[in-house]
Amino acid sequence: MGLYAYVEKMWHDKDSKIMKKLSRERRIKWRRQPAIVRIEKPTRIDRARNLGYKAKQGVVIARVRIRRGSRQKSRPTKGRRSKRMGTTKITPGKSRQVIAEEKAERRFPNLRVLNSYWVGADGMYKWFEIILIDPHHPVIQSDSKIDWICDPAQKGRAARGLTSAAKKSRGLHKKGLGTEKIRPSLASHRHRGK
Repeated sequence: MGLYAYVEKMWHDKDSKIMKKLSRERRIKWRRQPAIVRIEKPTRIDRARNLGYKAKQGVVIARVRIRRGSRQKSRPTKGRRSKRMGTTKITPGKSRQVIAEEKAERRFPNLRVLNSYWVGADGMYKWFEIILIDPHHPVIQSDSKIDWICDPAQKGRAARGLTSAAKKSRGLHKKGLGTEKIRPSLASHRHRGK
């Protein structure tokens, strides 16, 4: 096994005392930091490399903190029975990871979101690391494996649901039987024939 295989094995080992201690220390530190932080190196190098990260100019990593739990709305002033209030257990239609990607894209408008991965969670928050690419950097423009992201059509990838996490959330990782209604999207399928 290579180095990255050992790193991956450590991350997946639930009973590892070293990882438990390390992740606890990290969460204590991360809670005190702002919601979006630019970092020097990825916390999970194996996962980052799988998703397209390269240690070169024009590639940026940001850690994003997302609040856990369902959303709440203010209580209606007019009459309702408790069941119909609609104040609790309101969940977004997309995953926390997709929301984290969108937040990073808004914070760094000159960069484009490539992919993201989970790095930790506690009772209140989840943390994701987002791989961002600078499409105007000459090093990125001259790299034949990543220069596709410089195309103007790739602008706003996270907001338009084009990242891997967003496609998974939209059901686009599946093909064939049972997926007739998800392409090009659920909304466009609803409007078809009108």
